[in-house]
Amino acid sequence: MIDKTKIEEHAEIVGSCGNHVGTVDHVEGDFIKLTRDDSADGKHHYLPISALADIQPGRVITTMNHKAALSLLQDTPESGAGGFAAV
Repeated sequence: MIDKTKIEEHAEIVGSCGNHVGTVDHVEGDFIKLTRDDSADGKHHYLPISALADIQPGRVITTMNHKAALSLLQDTPESGAGGFAAV
């Protein structure tokens, strides 16, 4: 189980492959709000915390490669909208 209180603001989010997904702005409920800096449209996007495999100092690692993680990004932090259940 991931302890979301250990997610650091401005930590890098990477896929299981090691490629960049985004940067943590902050945690909102069961989602990580990503900074706008990595977004092609200049908007914040949200990644479900359920998609995380590990939290390290300054780094968050997803359970899937970066392309799959990017496909989970949502425009709003709504539970169940694009959520991911780790197996």
